[in-house]
Amino acid sequence: MRKLYIKLIQPKMLRRPMDTGIKLHMAPPLGLLTIVNMVRDEHYVELENENIQKINYEDVPDIVGISVTVDTLPRAAKIAERFRKKGCIVVAGGIHITTSYETVPKDAFDVLCIGAAEGTWQQIIHDYQNNSLKPVYHCQKPLTGDQIVSPAYDFLKKGEYLYCNVVHTSRGCPFRCDFCYNSAKAHHYVNRNIKDVLADIKAVNSKHIMFIDDNFAGNPKWTKQFLRVITPMHIKWSAAVSINAAYDDELLDLMKKSGCQSLFIGFESVNPSSVSGVHKVQNQTHEYEKAIKAIHSRGIMINASFVFGLDGDTPETFRTTLDWIVKNKIETVTSHILTPYPGTALYDRMKAEGRITTNDLSLYNTAHVVYKPKGMTKRELYRGYLQIYKDIYSVKNIFRRCPEAKEVRAAYFMFNFLYRKYGKFTDMLCQKITYERIGLIAEKISGCI
Repeated sequence: MRKLYIKLIQPKMLRRPMDTGIKLHMAPPLGLLTIVNMVRDEHYVELENENIQKINYEDVPDIVGISVTVDTLPRAAKIAERFRKKGCIVVAGGIHITTSYETVPKDAFDVLCIGAAEGTWQQIIHDYQNNSLKPVYHCQKPLTGDQIVSPAYDFLKKGEYLYCNVVHTSRGCPFRCDFCYNSAKAHHYVNRNIKDVLADIKAVNSKHIMFIDDNFAGNPKWTKQFLRVITPMHIKWSAAVSINAAYDDELLDLMKKSGCQSLFIGFESVNPSSVSGVHKVQNQTHEYEKAIKAIHSRGIMINASFVFGLDGDTPETFRTTLDWIVKNKIETVTSHILTPYPGTALYDRMKAEGRITTNDLSLYNTAHVVYKPKGMTKRELYRGYLQIYKDIYSVKNIFRRCPEAKEVRAAYFMFNFLYRKYGKFTDMLCQKITYERIGLIAEKISGCI
């Protein structure tokens, strides 16, 4: 069989109001880099991330693979149209295709790849070479840990990303919150083999690692074993976990001992009725402060995620949440407008209730109100979403939230001022001296290496 020319594309995301160019250059697309590693020994492969470079429409690949999230689907369809006119076969995959392929226009792509690339791409290539290509390919069964392919880290070009030191230890999440993509049946949770994760840590060649799992501690037994293995490596790391991890003292102690600097946690809301309304069973709001104290007592920072517009929320929710964030000295906050992603339980419920107000999927990026809120108007929700970001990152509140642990203050102030408060200025610096160098400087200032 002849050697194919495969082009992989990450469509450009639409920035939210608070985002700068740093967001676009934050980290490489590991999903596409995984496909690179799967096919590059036998075929010529190229990767173009539209967030950081223009797509080259002059060439004519045999296969174009596009990674699709819900908000980039319209853009992905336009990209596909241009290549299909040239006679290229366009394959669409990614989290949105897997979760809700029914929302994809039937004539937008030649092939839909549903599920893990490891269980679909080799068959797609085989069928293309044998003129027997099918319109839909399913990964027939959940992957095991040893079937997960490492990303091709050596394929990255230097200077393009703020952080190339991103590693995943698992796929999916064991919980099924109504508003999350992982609530869809198509997604499964599995841990990778520890030796493979260690190989990836070695490949990124950094003493600071960002574990980008949906839930780093989804299997506490595996996580504890892994933390014991990496402790002698003397790395610094951050990860996303569900809040139940904060109630496991052994786990927190191992996190601290192995170099944990910060944890991203989906608190979602401080309102009990708001949380219970989306079946986030692991979150008990009356225990939030206990969890925060347990994490902070070990000198670990918290990046708290909040979702506004849940059915229990009112205009007062924004002030209540802000006061709670300041009181508990939450180091970093990521906020979102509730977004009913197609394929989730939340979308199905709102659709049945007649509350979905637009089918323009480019607006489904957690920065637009695409449904009818219950406890406030759409205008109140959007204005509150914008204002709480400004209030959290006001100079006064940055100092009021200053961590008690002195060893993390440099990292705290750097992130709050240079990324959140004055991100546009930092982005200009990145453009002049490369995003990678700014990332390395940030690690040194914050004591990561």
